[in-house]
Amino acid sequence: MADTAAALGTDPITLADLLRVANSPGFDRWREQVRRTGGCAQPVHLMGSKTTVDTRTGQVVAYSTVSEPGGRLRVACGNRRASRCPSCAWMYAGDTYHLIRAGITGDTRKAVPVTVRTHPKVFATLTAPSFGPVHNRPATGCCRCGTRHGEHDPALGTPLAPGRYDYAGAVLWNNHAGQLWQRFTIYLRREIAARVGLHQYQVTEQARISYGKVAEFQKRGAVHFHAVVRIDGPEGPDSPPPPWATVELLTDVIRAAAAKVAVPVPPAGAFPARTLRWGNQVDVQRIGSGLDGDLTEKAVAAYVAKYATKAAETTGTVDRRIGELSELDRARLPAHARRLIETCWELDADYPDRKLAHWSHMLGFRGHFSTKSRRYSVTLGALRQVRADYRAQEERRRHNLPDPTPETPDGDPVLVLAHWTYAGQGHTPGESWLASSIARDIRDHRETAREALAELQAAEGEW
Repeated sequence: MADTAAALGTDPITLADLLRVANSPGFDRWREQVRRTGGCAQPVHLMGSKTTVDTRTGQVVAYSTVSEPGGRLRVACGNRRASRCPSCAWMYAGDTYHLIRAGITGDTRKAVPVTVRTHPKVFATLTAPSFGPVHNRPATGCCRCGTRHGEHDPALGTPLAPGRYDYAGAVLWNNHAGQLWQRFTIYLRREIAARVGLHQYQVTEQARISYGKVAEFQKRGAVHFHAVVRIDGPEGPDSPPPPWATVELLTDVIRAAAAKVAVPVPPAGAFPARTLRWGNQVDVQRIGSGLDGDLTEKAVAAYVAKYATKAAETTGTVDRRIGELSELDRARLPAHARRLIETCWELDADYPDRKLAHWSHMLGFRGHFSTKSRRYSVTLGALRQVRADYRAQEERRRHNLPDPTPETPDGDPVLVLAHWTYAGQGHTPGESWLASSIARDIRDHRETAREALAELQAAEGEW
């Protein structure tokens, strides 16, 4: 048993459970359920029933979880974090990719006109200020410590002098990052009005600013934002921007607005008052064809999607809330990440409205990781609804049930009555191993299909 477990890269307990699952009567149906979730690592277990009735013919289709393995239906958890569920995170990243790209190139299938491709737009990165010197990899030369660090050196991002590092400033900055972004969008409109010689209300009558952004944690534990910022006409993406709207103007006003943003933090306890600002490193790049150093829309969308599934765990911290500091002893965190978490707890009583202890696993950050303005492009909810509608349509066709049509006077001719209750979440050790194997197979099939499509497109291009 031990030799077999070692060959499979697992332990004897997991192997024994794996054999139990594989030899159970409902294994084939269990495997089908897990495959339908995409190999979800933490599926939600549901118990209940659904009755579908064709009100025109009286046909009834009944389903109950009684006949399922363990009497449960397993559905995908939908967690965006790659550290918690790679399969669901892959789906979330794909949705984010299409959301961001639709706002750059347009996509009529996603209710975004293709004319937005010509609207002025840039890819902007706003960072945190310095809280003390850290180990880094400069483009030329070596780190201040005199070492040329490797790309994966654990020292990267850690303070050169931990005793003098402003840990309080770092977690407070993360905690207020959402407010910094909100004020940045306000100052952005003010700067545009000042540059073109209009009042702010006049700018709104001529143009609208749209954006899609994602947060990313640097190795030092400070969050920063990447955003696609676009100028549209007064009606949003459906209308052309005014003549004064240019990429050069957008670049200038982003830099100017970032420099003026300030969020005051009053004194609390032993901590003095401070003013939070963006860092000096504000990067703004044109989005175009990829020529002359421009970023392509694919590169931008892929970059944003990549970080939409990551959070503070990329710095070495945990990916779930911390109930008490004693949990850190079991987590074995890097010293820098642990110090940031401890600082959140130290400041919690002095800043009760900021809920720093509650968000200590995020190093104080309490905002959404991916957000967009209302008119930037399609919503994640709309993308998910398309998939849900497709699956519902497949089910209707499988049971020969009619689809709703505009000609149906009383609405949908199919009535659905459902009752579900939560029955748990996750896998047993053996199920987890098998689910990971299924997820890996699905991922390999996707990669093979993607490569085959790329080869086909290349061949068609040659013809």
